[in-house]
Amino acid sequence: MQRFSLSFTVLALAGALFVPAAGSQAQAPFRSSVSPIGAAFRAQMTSWHKGCPVPVSDLRLVKVSFWGFDGRAHKGQLILHKSYTRPVVKALRTLYGARFPIRRMRLVEAYGSSDDRSMAADNSSAFNCRGVTGSSSWSEHAYGRAIDINPLENPEVRNGVVSPPDGRKYTNRSKWKKGMIHSGDRVVRAFEAVGWHWGGYWHSLKDYQHFSWNGQ
Repeated sequence: MQRFSLSFTVLALAGALFVPAAGSQAQAPFRSSVSPIGAAFRAQMTSWHKGCPVPVSDLRLVKVSFWGFDGRAHKGQLILHKSYTRPVVKALRTLYGARFPIRRMRLVEAYGSSDDRSMAADNSSAFNCRGVTGSSSWSEHAYGRAIDINPLENPEVRNGVVSPPDGRKYTNRSKWKKGMIHSGDRVVRAFEAVGWHWGGYWHSLKDYQHFSWNGQ
């Protein structure tokens, strides 16, 4: 009887040591889905227009889990080219497992398909049929083979111009604040593992939010 009491006490103490911290949230399983663009959404889709370099039939609606700035799991949406959904989902799965925080992940339609408005809202996004800033060439986003992550914390810096403008407070990349991306960190490694490249390594300009399949 004494031996039973001692064992019970040890087990009770061990259990107490493994009680989750108050307010913590167990990480829900990562979930993702990929589906064609349906007729209903196509009718209100503003990120694609006539003359875009890819047809809507080549695009896919991707839904993925992401870890928010609020410390909770969320479901986000992206549009990607059908040939590039697998590597992006794999990279985002890695970020979710590492609890890398993403502010929000909404389709650019929520911002009138304006890249400026989407960036200002710190929205992570992928497809948007638009050109490269200051160029007549199509952006990789117009092909659905690029993604921007936390654009406020990871702005584009081109000839002293910061996009979005409020991202200027994050141009000092020696800082390590929530949602920022740095050379060789877990975000960069996650995309490098699937063969994608980071705009923070560019020389003529820096695009700290940007990842693409070909480094452009």
